[in-house]
Amino acid sequence: MSELAKFREMTKGTAEDYAPIAEAAMEHAVNLPERIIQHLEMLKGDHGGFAVDRYTHCLQTATRAYRDGRDEEYVVCALLHDIGDILAPANHADFAATLLEPYISDKNFWIMKHHGIFQGYYFFHFLGLDRNMRDKYKDSEHWKDCVTFCAKYDQNSFDPEYDTLPIETFMPMLKNVLSQTKKSIYKQASAPEGTS
Repeated sequence: MSELAKFREMTKGTAEDYAPIAEAAMEHAVNLPERIIQHLEMLKGDHGGFAVDRYTHCLQTATRAYRDGRDEEYVVCALLHDIGDILAPANHADFAATLLEPYISDKNFWIMKHHGIFQGYYFFHFLGLDRNMRDKYKDSEHWKDCVTFCAKYDQNSFDPEYDTLPIETFMPMLKNVLSQTKKSIYKQASAPEGTS
């Protein structure tokens, strides 16, 4: 890309200015799966005290979901559920959920966003916390889905002996899921009540 916008303030931008910006945005969208994997690979070697590194944990979680017959979107969520561990350790679940929100269903978004608290069921009590903290979400229609995600795929994916599939297995799924947005982050503002 050789052209750049000429404006110094967005209020002075023209259609011609936004052409190279739109082109760059399209390029970023096309290369998003590769950039996400580059970030995921930053988890290699970071064990965080666990028996496998965080990268292997993500691959293993996705492998279990894939072998259990889950759809591509679910498997991609399993693959990326802990991608924020080192960049957003205090809110890694929110990080992953926000990253995938435009591309996934409301149910999978809810699972991603809340899996950190639901995973706490397995260890919070060892840290002096309430392991049943997840119960404050009991009224959610996705509560059982998140319990299932943690029980079947997340909490048991720290096994150095497990036959974990390589990242190449998941790349086509990641590209498929990220190829189409399901919802826009830019919600059109509705007219105030009483106006048409």
